[in-house]
Amino acid sequence: MQQEKQPDYHSVVFRDRAAGFAFLTRSTATSERTIEWDDGETYPVVDVEISSESHPFYTGKARTVDTEGRIARFEKRYGSSGQGGDKEDSA
Repeated sequence: MQQEKQPDYHSVVFRDRAAGFAFLTRSTATSERTIEWDDGETYPVVDVEISSESHPFYTGKARTVDTEGRIARFEKRYGSSGQGGDKEDSA
């Protein structure tokens, strides 16, 4: 493997400012800002808008979609789906 063509893979702190949550991982992401972590070391910090702490899917605050109600409203507005253009001509 050619080392000069590989990106720099190092420890980085990702911080979700909305949730007040941060985690240390390894990444190729870079940042000019740094943060002192719990172990006393200083790492680059990357601020993110959403993480597992604030995403609705992971927090259990996801909205459910009422698909049955949507179908009923569609059929009420446009008629049932069985009345399409596939009627046979009676001659």
